[in-house]
Amino acid sequence: MHTADATPAASAASAPSAPSAPRLPRPRSGSAPRPASAGPRFRLVATDLDGTLLRTDLTVSARTRAALALAGRSGARHLVVTGRPAASCREFLVAIGYEGLAVCGQGAQLYDASADRLLVSAALDLDLARAVVKRTEEELGGRPLELAVVTTAPENRFVVTPRFTDRVRPDWGLVGSREELWARPIEKVLMRHRELPDGRVAAAAALAGGDEVSVTHSEKGMIEVLPAGVDKALGLGRAAERMGFAPEDTIAFGDMPNDIPMLEWAGYGVAMGNAHPGLIAVADEVAPDHDEDGVAAVLERVYGHA
Repeated sequence: MHTADATPAASAASAPSAPSAPRLPRPRSGSAPRPASAGPRFRLVATDLDGTLLRTDLTVSARTRAALALAGRSGARHLVVTGRPAASCREFLVAIGYEGLAVCGQGAQLYDASADRLLVSAALDLDLARAVVKRTEEELGGRPLELAVVTTAPENRFVVTPRFTDRVRPDWGLVGSREELWARPIEKVLMRHRELPDGRVAAAAALAGGDEVSVTHSEKGMIEVLPAGVDKALGLGRAAERMGFAPEDTIAFGDMPNDIPMLEWAGYGVAMGNAHPGLIAVADEVAPDHDEDGVAAVLERVYGHA
């Protein structure tokens, strides 16, 4: 891992290093909220975007913005930790006036939103990616997967094969065969099977990848294969170290299994009401649904109403 040059949205691809701050393995209550008086000790508010900070219509409500401002007046910093690459989350950060560091690409990228500059990024070896796909399909009894990739920064283009999704967005790339996916450097592979449950595909990919890659589940019908060691805990730990925060300073919010490492790293973990059962199982608290401003509801209690 090394830092990029000063070019906006430049990238530096290399193997990730471990976060300096340790994770905190401990039992989780899953429901009992921390008293409001304990809140000010959380100096870092780490939030996922989709399904967490963003509503279904991909907006951040006025209430949530006010709650983030309330936390800021209490001395807390907001850190976005998202599976989206920087190129895909930039518009959302601009919309809420976000400044400073953001963790993008499931922890593979450290992005300076103020300067529109990637400080760190990681790439996935193409030969390894192809091998993991092949071994995953073998684990699934020869059932073929539908595939997509995200190309490396700064482009970070989403490129899909014809059957990966029923609707291809105009800004995506569409290729005629999976072989075309390997034509340029990539950051991750996305796989799905139209009949098999996501859990089975994720388990097969994890078994096929072993310790050579990281596998996570970030969205329904989408299993991600990333460089080894990359997850949201890695990205959160890296950003927190630069910002001068430790796990015990951090309250984290998420909704999907890819958020599990982040919640386990943080001093206090909050699952949204719409969260995957796997995330709820490790959370300290379950907030209201993301469409009911669940992040705001917790921050208002923790930091006190304005």
